[in-house]
Amino acid sequence: MAGSDSALFPWWSFTKTALAICALRLVEEDLLDLDALRPGKPFTLRQLLQHRAGIPDYGWLAEYHDAVARREPPWSREKLQKQVQANRLDFEPGTGWAYSNVGYLFVREAIEQATGLSLAVALKRFVTAPLQLDSVELAVEPSDFERLHWPADDYDPRWVYHGCLMGTTFDAAKLLHALFQGQILTSDSVKAMLDTYRLGGAIPGRPWSEFGYGLGLMSGKVDGVGRVIGHSGAGPFSVSAVYYFPDIASPVTVATFMEGRDEGPAEFGAVRLAVES
Repeated sequence: MAGSDSALFPWWSFTKTALAICALRLVEEDLLDLDALRPGKPFTLRQLLQHRAGIPDYGWLAEYHDAVARREPPWSREKLQKQVQANRLDFEPGTGWAYSNVGYLFVREAIEQATGLSLAVALKRFVTAPLQLDSVELAVEPSDFERLHWPADDYDPRWVYHGCLMGTTFDAAKLLHALFQGQILTSDSVKAMLDTYRLGGAIPGRPWSEFGYGLGLMSGKVDGVGRVIGHSGAGPFSVSAVYYFPDIASPVTVATFMEGRDEGPAEFGAVRLAVES
């Protein structure tokens, strides 16, 4: 954990939480429907947000990682979906669970189609501007990552197909805390986000004793502190962990960012900071 109060960090998969908040905002405005089948698809927005749509991911795809390592230009969405075979579901929607960045690409597309806006503009209008998260923006070019606290080594953020937000630690914590203080969504929408699909118990090398996934939220328990809700994320050169701790004496939201690729130390760091706060 490092950096000044104004230092910028990539939020990686904590961006999924912002996408879910944006999608729920649009549901509240009747621009999206959580439980209707997506046009021409056998899955719903809720299933996409909860990784229960059966969409294959690119995490297993050697060609993807090789292309990133060679610093090739990001593939088109069409090439990505062809390489991943995104139309070949891993399971019938609603019958299983599998983490899918490609599923969140479909969430991104749903937001863009419903609003007629780019994701950058939609997130600003519906999420970051109402909360005055002035440091936060969507990274859309390699030059954006040149402003990060840690060198990005010419990494192109467009390889993160659902989008990668960047911002300060304070604004990351402020976003998640605002969610649970009712500052951005209605109580019914927050309840929907917290409806968690249970995935099991302890994860080696990470602090969880129970674990599950809501809508854009990792949710579970850690021994000694109780419930922990938020999202961690990892990229080629750093990791993040942004979590709300509702069961400690003084509930707190913590954001940690570290160098490396292992989310465990960032999550342990968040727990330690929450206990010490």
